Amino acid sequence: MSTNVTSVLNDLVETSKDGERGFRKAAEDTHDAQLKTLFVSRAEDCSRGARELQDVVQRLGGKPETGGTVSGALHRGWTDVKAAVAGRTDYAILEDCEKGEDVAKKRYHDALEKELPADVRIVVEQQFQGVLQNHDRIRDLRDQFKAARH
Repeated sequence: MSTNVTSVLNDLVETSKDGERGFRKAAEDTHDAQLKTLFVSRAEDCSRGARELQDVVQRLGGKPETGGTVSGALHRGWTDVKAAVAGRTDYAILEDCEKGEDVAKKRYHDALEKELPADVRIVVEQQFQGVLQNHDRIRDLRDQFKAARH
């Protein structure tokens, strides 16, 4: 069974778009100037990653995705409800970002389990490394904010 490469890449475009929107929302909600800068930077990285994947899809003759996933939109809606009810702390924002990065890690890992042409695999692997770095940075910051709360 052959892999539908454009479908795999479009799933990752949606994941990147979810990340971009999630980090932009986090930047709006945070009270910490350094976190705001970090979240904006991560959102821009996700946007660049989505564009890179869209370019590959187009090069392969496919129609690139332009939006995120329904589950990503639902997650952002849920965080809006939580923020309205509880007033999200920077720690809670970091927790939500880490959950989003967990999803991205799984989606990239799953994509790399599939048969991909070598040039496409290189792009996906490079982006996966970025996802792993994002995840670890967010996790470490969350741990710092958790320690500061106690």
